[in-house]
Amino acid sequence: MPETEITAAPETAGSNFIHDFIDEDLRTGVYTHVQTRFPPEPNGYLHIGHAKAICIDFGTAEKYGGVCNLRLDDTNPVKEDVEYVDAIQEDIRWLGFHWEHVYYASDYFDYIYECAVKLIDKGLAYVCDLTPDEIREYRGTLTEPGRNSPYRDRSVEENRDLFRRMTAGEFDNGARVLRAKIDMASPNLNLRDPILYRIMKVPHHRTGDKWCVYPMYDFAHPLSDAKEGVTHSLCSLEFENHRPLYNWVLEALELPSPPRQIEFARMNVNYTLTSKRKCLKLVQDGLVDGWDDPRMATLCGMRRRGYPAEAVRAFVEKIGVSKAYSVIDYALLESCVRECLNRTAARTMAVLRPLKIILDNYPADREDTVTVEVNPNDPAAGTRTVPFTRELYIEADDFMLDPPGKYFRLCPQKEVRLKGAYYIRYASHETDAQGNITAVHCTYDPESFGGETPDGRKVRGTLHWISAAHAVDATVRLYDRLFSVENPSDEEGVSSFADNLNPASLVTLTGCKTDPETAAAAPGTTFQFLRQGYFCADRDSAPDAPVFNRTVALKDSFQPARR
Repeated sequence: MPETEITAAPETAGSNFIHDFIDEDLRTGVYTHVQTRFPPEPNGYLHIGHAKAICIDFGTAEKYGGVCNLRLDDTNPVKEDVEYVDAIQEDIRWLGFHWEHVYYASDYFDYIYECAVKLIDKGLAYVCDLTPDEIREYRGTLTEPGRNSPYRDRSVEENRDLFRRMTAGEFDNGARVLRAKIDMASPNLNLRDPILYRIMKVPHHRTGDKWCVYPMYDFAHPLSDAKEGVTHSLCSLEFENHRPLYNWVLEALELPSPPRQIEFARMNVNYTLTSKRKCLKLVQDGLVDGWDDPRMATLCGMRRRGYPAEAVRAFVEKIGVSKAYSVIDYALLESCVRECLNRTAARTMAVLRPLKIILDNYPADREDTVTVEVNPNDPAAGTRTVPFTRELYIEADDFMLDPPGKYFRLCPQKEVRLKGAYYIRYASHETDAQGNITAVHCTYDPESFGGETPDGRKVRGTLHWISAAHAVDATVRLYDRLFSVENPSDEEGVSSFADNLNPASLVTLTGCKTDPETAAAAPGTTFQFLRQGYFCADRDSAPDAPVFNRTVALKDSFQPARR
């Protein structure tokens, strides 16, 4: 693969050449309104690359006060399923967009079939008996022209009869196809008599057994656009070479007010896979726990991980719209997530690797409450109280008996502050039979509540904590990037998926401690665990057995694999 540009966060959102084209079309009267569509194939779950197309298709219609429809491109029943249709609709709603109508390519099967017959009648389509291998051989190469099929000059009557018999199920799969008659010497291979219809004796999820021939995407797509009244057919750059065929279909059938196809560069993000086929392979090979595994680049996976839809839209906006191939740095997506959650996520304290602290001079039967801000960036969010007792949990790595220099957490030499509460000082510690520290005894300064002392002394270290008497055991899943290399593709010459997996993409911690209010959070609720990062209550979570997914760390600490 050629060297590609890695794009970091630009200062402002990129320009949008698509809107420049539309402005000109409206100014010159080519169109009087704007209508777009988002046309995914329901053969998998949507991923971060689709988010760009969704934002462009729906966002363009919104800007011009137009209409955007959702159209499911269900022309290949072998791979399609209602499960994917439902998931696509859920993902679009989650991103905050709304379609005018839901259509299916299968809604137009009768119309598309009639158009195929019209092409036959005009001498612009023929039934071909070549095998798939023979069609490839006859097609030629980029440097050599193709050869005409020996069946290219069949009469209109014979082609009509054969196409009718194809439709009636008389022939086996692959025995015959309907091809457009264009130019086997065209420098654009897509115009070398492309296939319009193929035989597929497979039940369709909407039309059942009505059809045993199905149109190819390149034929169904322009006709579906025209049938719906789409003005601007926006698609990714791999369809640029297909545009002459798109236009040929519309012109050959003399359709009025044909749509205009405009292509943009698809989204490529490093350390991820943005291909439904490859995402499906991850699922089928058991390398991830389903399509909504929080390490996946699928929209449902990001939603489960706690990525806000607002952050995904901001990410797409920062990238902008261009025709240049580039690879976007995954760190930019994470930066958008942090920026959004910093403004919106409630703060709470959770201890992931607990160590017990006992305040020897604090009464055993006493309980205080500590008031903490819900979100310092949102004064309207207010405050909440958490209980404070004699026995607490802190992070195990917040204590060291023999610390290195510039260590500002709890140790025999230093006093520290408990967040929102008191100053404490080391007194002694307990160990188990193996010499592991199991508890640390401290004393607290009763005149230091809230961090203020009569003598005005200050400390450098502030620790988060949980009251042991109120702690709820939680499971915390520390997610990171699924892959340890920038290009985790399984293409020839590149390591397999398994070789590219990041071994630290999921670390599961049990016995973590949180408070009852946080533990009872509904699935999908996001928090900032103080000093830890941003987390989301998982769908598996329950008040007595909470489960939290790390959405993103407070700062990027990812280490790529060394080659």
